[in-house]
Amino acid sequence: MNSLSLLAVAATLAGAAIATQSGLNSQLGVMLKNPLIAAVIAFTFSALFALAALLVFNKNYPQLDDIKVIPAYLWFSGSIFSAFAVAMFFYLAPKMGVGSMMSYALSGQILVAIISSHFGWFDLPQKPITGLKLLGVAALIGGILLINWQK
Repeated sequence: MNSLSLLAVAATLAGAAIATQSGLNSQLGVMLKNPLIAAVIAFTFSALFALAALLVFNKNYPQLDDIKVIPAYLWFSGSIFSAFAVAMFFYLAPKMGVGSMMSYALSGQILVAIISSHFGWFDLPQKPITGLKLLGVAALIGGILLINWQK
């Protein structure tokens, strides 16, 4: 298996983990009668697990000079989007079902990813929007409609 295939498998597993955690944590939000409390609990334990993984697996830490050049907005901006997305997952999953909620969430992720890749936002590799990608977006929208089709 080549490295691209391994990356694709890892990305698929990450997506599966997001869908699974959405279901589990939305259940926590329902039982607590508050999706925001569930989000705080999830982020607290996520931070603890990430810290444990950092201490066990990481051997390289940034130097002070590297830390000083990081723009202030990067310390919190991603977290705002994360908190919003996770809290919305916890709120929406019990109302829509995990499958429907994740299908819409995935479409939002892909659309923003294609646009941000096209323009090279966030200093990531620039990948232009092509006719084939637009066909993929049309197929994605069609798939979302089929997944959520109600009689």
